[in-house]
Amino acid sequence: MRPAEQARVVLVCRSDAETEPVDALPAPFSARTLVHEYGGGAWWLGAGDTVYFTNFDDQRLYRLDGVGGAPVALTPEPPSPRSWRYADGREHPTEPWLAAVRERHEADAEAINELVAIPLDDADTDTDGTLTAPVVLAAVIAGSGGRSPAPDGRPQADFVAAPRFSPDGRWLSWFRWNHPEMPWDATELCVAPVTGLGTIGETEVVAGVEGDEAIHGADWTTDGRLVFSTDRSGYWNLHAWRPGVTGDETLTTLVGSEIGYPPWVFGIQHWAELPDGGLAVIVTTDAADGLAVVKADGSVNEITTDLAGIEGFAARAARDGARLVVHGATATATASVVEYTLGGSVATVHRPADDTGIDPAWFSAAEPRWFEVDTEAEGSPSRRIQANVYLPAAPDHAAPEGERPPLVVMGHGGPTSHASPALNLRIQYWTSRGFAVADVNYGGSSGFGRAYRRLLDGAWGIVDVEDCIAVARSLAADGVVDGDRLAIRGGSAGGFTVLAALTSSDVFAAGTSLFGVADLEALAADTHKFESRYLDGLVGPYPERRDIYEARSPINHTDGLSCPILVLQGLEDEIVPPNQSEAIVAAVAAKGIPHAYVPFEGEQHGFRQAPNVIRSYELELWFYARVFGFEIADDIEPPEGAVGL
Repeated sequence: MRPAEQARVVLVCRSDAETEPVDALPAPFSARTLVHEYGGGAWWLGAGDTVYFTNFDDQRLYRLDGVGGAPVALTPEPPSPRSWRYADGREHPTEPWLAAVRERHEADAEAINELVAIPLDDADTDTDGTLTAPVVLAAVIAGSGGRSPAPDGRPQADFVAAPRFSPDGRWLSWFRWNHPEMPWDATELCVAPVTGLGTIGETEVVAGVEGDEAIHGADWTTDGRLVFSTDRSGYWNLHAWRPGVTGDETLTTLVGSEIGYPPWVFGIQHWAELPDGGLAVIVTTDAADGLAVVKADGSVNEITTDLAGIEGFAARAARDGARLVVHGATATATASVVEYTLGGSVATVHRPADDTGIDPAWFSAAEPRWFEVDTEAEGSPSRRIQANVYLPAAPDHAAPEGERPPLVVMGHGGPTSHASPALNLRIQYWTSRGFAVADVNYGGSSGFGRAYRRLLDGAWGIVDVEDCIAVARSLAADGVVDGDRLAIRGGSAGGFTVLAALTSSDVFAAGTSLFGVADLEALAADTHKFESRYLDGLVGPYPERRDIYEARSPINHTDGLSCPILVLQGLEDEIVPPNQSEAIVAAVAAKGIPHAYVPFEGEQHGFRQAPNVIRSYELELWFYARVFGFEIADDIEPPEGAVGL
């Protein structure tokens, strides 16, 4: 992603280790899909030098034949702009067609998600030369929780993902799930025989039939096994299924670590087949990522690396042995594409020179700490939760004598996500300016197993708030930070945690909500399909439990808000619409609380354009300086319309 090019996502190619990467995707094309709004799986490889991708501007699917080629549209113009969206496809290994996920937006109806077959030869055009529409392989119907009969009599689902062909092209696999579940709650792994060009036979559910099992990351190995991640043991482990065999085989039995991540986006894959038939895996332990190899006997051998966070990887054969190409970051180096040559359990890393131009002495490494949380609910046991703590780091600056640093408590989004200890320059922005940071993995975070992930069930706005408050109070009590200068910030679900904390306690002296949720009831009525029933699990079924929605919504408790607040919002946000931020701003304005509201044109859920990213951080620094009473060296223009600051 290139923030300087209005966040254009560019595919680049490097032919060998000695050459520099070159752009494979010409401007103005951008490889980004809006399926589920969060996207992912926007591009994939075909045979030879062919790449398929969804173009952000029109959401049509294109084929790119080699570096320097001109993208060719494979799907017709949709009825209205961006109304047909594509993601997460794969090319059939022997026939001229591919399978992909399509999301259709028509009139005022809920989006329709389906698996489609897309022809690849030039014969599949109408008499006037226009492209024919894709053929539906597995359809769903509009309407939350609604299901329609499939050709085999089984109900279809509200969502589908990850169509994958077996190496011989005889089988197609995918996974599916229904409202009100999310794909990290309960999914079904499906297979069907490929019966012809763009057609499949009867669907068989091979895993997830019992429910309460989250399956993802399914793909085929060269020997015909369908390998997938399932959390039926309490941690995401690898299992495998073979056509014609009842049941599946357990490949790993990790406890305390897992191979998987909540599939917020398409294409989540935490394993890759090695040339010798073994499996390379990304193993997550306490929200930190590492690499390992799974042997045929099920043993998991760690690969020694300095990585802390891994976005994705692939395996390839080389003359000197198997290699892993990894997109990852360490605790002191930003994410880059690196290559590991496997030799036993030790890896040799080949990393390009860091290009930030920042002396590593400025970087503050994460200190993972565990905290005890005493719950407010009567009879509920206390719990242990984890946070990554960062202390100020500046090689040529020191704090005033006797002063402890202010603290910024960060609540991650999701809320089913997690705070990684990998280097994050957005955190270093604060530590380099004298702040301590606590990046909290509150109950409900991933990376700690299913039980930890389910701590937020029915308790969003309670558990996350209690955990953030407990971390802040503990660090202040231990003398690590200044208890009078505590701030809390977060975006999306983290923004909801900010607003809930500020309206229910007086622990924090300032808060920043980035596109945060203020009104749960409004969110339940006005959000996109993917998350339209998410709150059923986090809060309760709506409208049956409207009372809980009203009780948990910060907008209904602004009488408890007494500290200054900064609100930042993208005006094209379809996930948390601007009316959420506007509602809380109107409430604090009516109460006379110091505040500032800054909307950003052209931004969606999260800021991607370089000027807006920079402006948002500078505004937040300016805000804390005004609240905490310190001078800043940066020359920052105050926001328009700020009140009382």
